[in-house]
Amino acid sequence: MPDRLSEIDIGLLMAFEALIQERNVSRAADRLGITQPALSGRLTRLRAIFGDQLFVPVAGRGVAPTPRANALGATLPQLLDHLREFIGPSPSFDPGKSDREFVLAAYDNPAIMLGPDIVPALKRASPNIRITFVVPDPETITQALERGDIDMVVGLPRSEDGGLIGRRLFTDEFVTAQRHGHPRGRHPITLDEFCTAEHMLVSTSGGGYRGAVDRALDKLGRSRHVSLSVQSYALAPLILGSSDLLCTLPGRFLRRFEAMVDLFAPPLDMGNVELYALWHPRMRDDPAHRWFRNLVFEVARVTHD
Repeated sequence: MPDRLSEIDIGLLMAFEALIQERNVSRAADRLGITQPALSGRLTRLRAIFGDQLFVPVAGRGVAPTPRANALGATLPQLLDHLREFIGPSPSFDPGKSDREFVLAAYDNPAIMLGPDIVPALKRASPNIRITFVVPDPETITQALERGDIDMVVGLPRSEDGGLIGRRLFTDEFVTAQRHGHPRGRHPITLDEFCTAEHMLVSTSGGGYRGAVDRALDKLGRSRHVSLSVQSYALAPLILGSSDLLCTLPGRFLRRFEAMVDLFAPPLDMGNVELYALWHPRMRDDPAHRWFRNLVFEVARVTHD
């Protein structure tokens, strides 16, 4: 049998509901806010669809439903309740009652910068919400965001991240770190000292010995000696604390470890680094996702100010 669902619209269902409850064309039309001829037109369409009179006139008493109308009327309330729920207002989100899990993708640098503040803020807002930190896979991150496997990625925007929604979390400056008690002392470092010192570099791809510092030095016609390359940001402060190496990284990251290292401005213009949050457009209007990203934005703003 052909699918006849396309022949029904909500206006027809509402007309049927009004007629079977009011049993009077005039009152049913008033209830719907339409004219009697308009309601009669809807009844004509209903009769054609169901192949039944549905409602027949009763002298002085309006209309009476046929057996088919009574049978349809028994199932109509549940159907209309589902439709009203379907087209009802957007669902709300109560973090205090939610046990939702949010997945945040970030390399260890932004995870260390934001994680220690996001977790307590999340727990203050909701005792049952869970959060998972994962390392993003550049090859699949867009698809993971689209599927909802990951809610948000924090890092640097890339040209191939087209289609994602991005918002800058904060702008940070670079800072140079050395261990407490470093033999060079705690005075501001000169460019000559900087270039002759031994340095550690964090290479997220692994094994690199050149980075943003070296590109900035190239513009000055200078160079430095990088004797150690590590892939993990979290490892850098631990090595600094037990060596005479210098390391230049975003200040918001290094300030987490001021109990272990001294910080000072590098003797060259490094510019700034910007950290972004990225998410898929399909989650833009989701109330839970909106709440979560606003929490991340607030944490980034408060802890950076």
